[in-house]
Amino acid sequence: MASHEVLQAFVQAATQGSFSAAARKLGKSQSTVSAAVASLEIDLDVVLFDRSSRKPTLTPAGHVLLQRAEQVLEASSRLELAASQLAQGLEPKVTIAMSDTYQSERFELALKAFEQRYPDLELEWLIAECEDLIALVQSGRAQIAFVEAQAVYPPDLSRAPVEERTEIALFVAPDHPLASLDTIDLQALQQYRELRLASIINPNETRPTGRVWSAPSFLMLMEMAQLGFGWAELPRWLVERFGNAGLVELKVRSWPRSVAVDALWSRQYPPGPAGSWMLGLMVD
Repeated sequence: MASHEVLQAFVQAATQGSFSAAARKLGKSQSTVSAAVASLEIDLDVVLFDRSSRKPTLTPAGHVLLQRAEQVLEASSRLELAASQLAQGLEPKVTIAMSDTYQSERFELALKAFEQRYPDLELEWLIAECEDLIALVQSGRAQIAFVEAQAVYPPDLSRAPVEERTEIALFVAPDHPLASLDTIDLQALQQYRELRLASIINPNETRPTGRVWSAPSFLMLMEMAQLGFGWAELPRWLVERFGNAGLVELKVRSWPRSVAVDALWSRQYPPGPAGSWMLGLMVD
């Protein structure tokens, strides 16, 4: 059976696009990664990469086995998480990063339970969005993150869905021209400034056209909308709790949209016993 390190080398080589990039990601030499992939091909008796071009590309068999390898690593990560819960000793601090898209009574109850179980343990609660959340977990800065669900995550992260969903709607200030319209289509929206969420780590991930102002948090976007600068996608709960009736929800087809939320943690920097216990409250 292939080792965890060999499977990591294969997955990283496939997702990073080259053995050298995988080596940098894993902190190993290129020859080590190449040898690991070659040994896996020998063990499986399957060619995983086509090496005829400058950059190795996955063969059809490689594509199939990549999914299986990711599943094995996911299962291994969950095993390590369970073992961490049983380990002796606590981490000195637990850091949780969260998108403002997510708000639930379950999390508030989990915080209260955490305080009761670990009254002397430091807990840090960060708010971030988009790629910033993923970067916090990948770097080990945060042990757990709650993020709007995505189809694909970096291979060094594990995920588990959170049961609760949230809603995001479109809002403007009461005196904004859009606020007086009964029905609004995309063409009408495009005539006015959009207030868009942008990550700090990669603010130009999408390059919008037209008049756009951006900010790295929904609270900042909400304040900009209240000041009448444009329309914004905002979590409904955030507006209801902090909007102070300073915003009007727009009636737009296909809005509001329901948002699923995932819990994320790093395979390289997994949560310790206390963080694992907190995570178990949220995803079980």
